[in-house]
Amino acid sequence: MLRASAVLPELLTALKAGGKNEYDLLVIGGGSGGLACAKEAAQFGRKVAVLDYVEPSPQGTKWGLGGTCVNVGCIPKKLMHQAALLGSALKDAQHYGWNIAQPVHHTWSLMAQAVQNYVKSLNWGHRVQLQDKKVKYFNMKGSFSDPYTIRGLTKAGKETVVTAENIVIATGGRPKYPTHIAGALEYGITSDDLFWLKKSPGKTLVVGASYVSLECAGFLTGIGLDTTVMMRSIPLRGFDQQMASLVTEHMESYGTKFLKRCFPTKVEKLESNRLQVTWKNTDLGTEETDSFDTVMWAVGRAPDTEALNLEAVGVKTNSETGKIVVDASEATSVPHIYAIGDITEGRPELTPTAIAAGKLLAQRLFGQSSELMDYDNVPTTVFTPLEYGCVGLSEEMADLGALQFHLIQLHALSLNVLRKDLYVMYCFQVVCLREREQRILGLHFIGPNAGEVIQGFALGIKCGATYPQLMKTIGIHPTCAEEITKLHITKRSG
Repeated sequence: MLRASAVLPELLTALKAGGKNEYDLLVIGGGSGGLACAKEAAQFGRKVAVLDYVEPSPQGTKWGLGGTCVNVGCIPKKLMHQAALLGSALKDAQHYGWNIAQPVHHTWSLMAQAVQNYVKSLNWGHRVQLQDKKVKYFNMKGSFSDPYTIRGLTKAGKETVVTAENIVIATGGRPKYPTHIAGALEYGITSDDLFWLKKSPGKTLVVGASYVSLECAGFLTGIGLDTTVMMRSIPLRGFDQQMASLVTEHMESYGTKFLKRCFPTKVEKLESNRLQVTWKNTDLGTEETDSFDTVMWAVGRAPDTEALNLEAVGVKTNSETGKIVVDASEATSVPHIYAIGDITEGRPELTPTAIAAGKLLAQRLFGQSSELMDYDNVPTTVFTPLEYGCVGLSEEMADLGALQFHLIQLHALSLNVLRKDLYVMYCFQVVCLREREQRILGLHFIGPNAGEVIQGFALGIKCGATYPQLMKTIGIHPTCAEEITKLHITKRSG
């Protein structure tokens, strides 16, 4: 005879599945994708709730509703990138007749306060939007009790149980710490902390070669800080490597130092409160040290799934990455549980794709839609001092035999016209088929406002633009973007 305790959980699950749950949709995670999904579902008159909780970083940094992008990602990053660009413009201004005392100085605390105040206004805006759309907001950490039930826990330890017919996991990711390195966790920060520092980070070592690393190192250099990037292997893995090399070359000329093919072995705190970093140089086989005010880790991100209790309800994850396995409709291995955004396996870790996927999921669940998210030809931009935007295939991803590569490198007119000491390259690369209509499969641009340039071309590529059509397009003069209409040189020609 079966014991009652053995069948009770299954019985409860069956009853809930057949009965009425409290909400039509519960979203776990109040980032860009989760909020978009919740608000879209509410438009269909459904009862929706969002459960969000920010676990403080190891250094104690925390923030409000809105997720990584709003609080510790795209938004503060772009604002600090803009601060650095303004600094460069001030230095250049004297060559255009402006009387500006040199050298120009930057005050971190003023910038940081302005950025943080703006982010807090966005936090409040998200709260108001949820209220306006009658979406219930729980500031709690959630974990599965059974497939239809989430146990929420507040900071104070108060428990609330929420049930829902459909559950969407959108908890995103958090920066990794290299815990095998002595002192890494105790003394290092990550992008979770950088944007919320009240005092200047001073002389900074950024460890990693990701876009997060290069973007942060770029704006730190741009506001006048002594900044070094330590990279073990290649920069911008997953991006076109010729373009990635041009990005780092420009950063070096811009003032960022690079320790290439090096990796840290320990971080120690000195009596002066500075951090002494010891590292190995794999090319020279030597051990070296230097001291810094701040050490920032940018060595990748990990999915934020630890507290969710996914195993208990049968949601499958990739054993290597920890990310949730989903199908084309964002469904997990449990039929009524879905996942979107950075937490999902094989999806681009980008805010716009999470938002679009969240909206489409809500439309399929409640709006009688069958449209799936299209993850092909998603454009993106790396906001380094000279920006790198791309869409479609890189050279490394392509079948080299079937493709043609057109490349052009030029000076940026607006930056070079009056300064003979300033040598800024910008670059276009087009990847297209060699045969038949020569359809464009990839486009890469390094130069000013790369995001704005690539956004327009992304539509053309989505619509199947071809190389002959591109050559017939009239450029807008004088612009950097017009040079794409002059791409006649191929790599194959030598």
